[in-house]
Amino acid sequence: MTTARTDETAGLGLRPLYVQVREKLLRRLVDGVWAPGDILPSEMQLAAELGVSQGTVRKALDAMAAENLVVRKQGRGTFVARHDDERIMFQFFRLKPDAGERKFPDSTILSTGTFPASAEERRVLGLDPGARVIRIERLRSIGGLPAIVETVILPAGIFGALQGMELPNNLYGLFAVNFGVVIMRSTERLKAVAASAQEAKLLSLAPGAPVLQISRIAYSLENQPVEWRISTCTSEGFHYSVDLR
Repeated sequence: MTTARTDETAGLGLRPLYVQVREKLLRRLVDGVWAPGDILPSEMQLAAELGVSQGTVRKALDAMAAENLVVRKQGRGTFVARHDDERIMFQFFRLKPDAGERKFPDSTILSTGTFPASAEERRVLGLDPGARVIRIERLRSIGGLPAIVETVILPAGIFGALQGMELPNNLYGLFAVNFGVVIMRSTERLKAVAASAQEAKLLSLAPGAPVLQISRIAYSLENQPVEWRISTCTSEGFHYSVDLR
């Protein structure tokens, strides 16, 4: 005796159908069919187009909302998420003042240039031998106080046109609008280290003072590593905060 598969398990393989629908919708984001800020068709329209139930589409969109890829607005619809300051601060920026509200940092560019990628940069970003990278050095301040010395490393093959641009505070917004690269997720590693002489000077600390080093790898919608960011953070008046749910 055979059992008819439900809408939740129909389709290719044994993956739930809403997972397959999510992948199809994600592909449209990757291909630029919908840009950041665009409103998506209604659940009913998507269900009719994809040949699935409205409930399956809703579950797929709920999963994408949980990943911060789309934003659900009551009574207005579902929108492709923007990399605005509020979202970046909520999703990617974890350094907070010990007292007062969380604030998005200001940035001062210290240097930028294109260089042959080191072996470690090639490993982290999955680059071929001979690849080049763009390195951006900047100082980030919170409430007027120096808080982070940051090195941002980008594949020149993707972001080569960035050289010569005026770099905004919010780089992820620039990536999305100018290069079609939307950051989907990131991984971070934290380590306590001693500040170098240069870091200490920029952060108004004594050389060798304890600081927090955050190594972040950011991934595009295609799950490709597209940024390696090394942030050296003072703990004088600041702390790293994560909400665990």
